[in-house]
Amino acid sequence: MAVPKRKHSNARTGSRRSHHNIKPRPLTVCSKCSTTIPTHVVCPTCGFYMGRVVTPDVEEASAE
Repeated sequence: MAVPKRKHSNARTGSRRSHHNIKPRPLTVCSKCSTTIPTHVVCPTCGFYMGRVVTPDVEEASAE
């Protein structure tokens, strides 16, 4: 089994891990109800996504 001959320095380890940070998800505004939601997600308040209603409103479903 291969074993390192010398210890890696803290700078080398930090340089390798420099891209391991967690980035915040980009947010966008719903075009129908102006709620801030993550990109590529169905709006939880109105069910609108990509220019159409994907999920029916709770009020419409209970009226039927």
